[in-house]
Amino acid sequence: MEAFICASCGELGITAGSHRLWCHRSYKAKWPLRALLCCFASIAAQNDIYEWCRDHRAHHKFTDTDADPHNIKRGFFFAHIGWLMCKKHPDVAKRGKSLYLGDLWADPIVRFHRRLYVPMSLFFCYILPITIPVWYWGESKWNSFFIAGVLKYCYNLNITFLVNSAAHTFGSQPYNKYIMPRENAFVSFLAHGEGWHNYHHVFPWDYSTSELGYTLNFTKAFIDFMAWIGQAYDLKSAHPQMVKSRKVMTGDGSRMKQLGEKEQLFLCSQSYAP
Repeated sequence: MEAFICASCGELGITAGSHRLWCHRSYKAKWPLRALLCCFASIAAQNDIYEWCRDHRAHHKFTDTDADPHNIKRGFFFAHIGWLMCKKHPDVAKRGKSLYLGDLWADPIVRFHRRLYVPMSLFFCYILPITIPVWYWGESKWNSFFIAGVLKYCYNLNITFLVNSAAHTFGSQPYNKYIMPRENAFVSFLAHGEGWHNYHHVFPWDYSTSELGYTLNFTKAFIDFMAWIGQAYDLKSAHPQMVKSRKVMTGDGSRMKQLGEKEQLFLCSQSYAP
């Protein structure tokens, strides 16, 4: 149970922190929440916040090209983990220079995490999760190491990797059928809402990454709770009319049944660009 809780916190560090807060600026957070998410991101240990956001912004700006760090067109394995096992394509570094990262460096918590990433990750990803079971309920050191340490870490990694691989391969494309990202409920279930990926690539500024509310989206619930207690604010969302229009203009029709015939005709008559 302790390992599962730690894994969930680590996942939130990526989904609510590195991804939705720092990378996409889909909402703002006061420093206590930013500090908490920094610690959670250290549990996940998937590079420091600055580097994680740099790679992800490159992924969005150059999706499905050689400048995309985990380009799905190079294969499922490459997008899942292969991109971390080989030298990056020259276009990743060349075109990545055009990315704006000044907003990240302006945050002292991001700078702090980059400077102390190794000791923070060792402490939050391994030392603390392994020590708690041993001290408080007498778990053996080896069981604690392999379950609360190694297994938890591998689980977190592969959940995030599934967003890059499975959520770009399996599922529908109700918002834009011309890009690879898909709507994948299984990935959303595991990754706290990150599997609604076709929506996310069309509306990356939306803090919920979905139009389905809290459906398989624990991260949205977490952010909404933080907003309720005053730690998160300025939550950004795509306008419902814009979402409906994209379904009509560029979607694959998989969610068109949600729209009435008259509404579809009206939206088709509008001059929304794909």
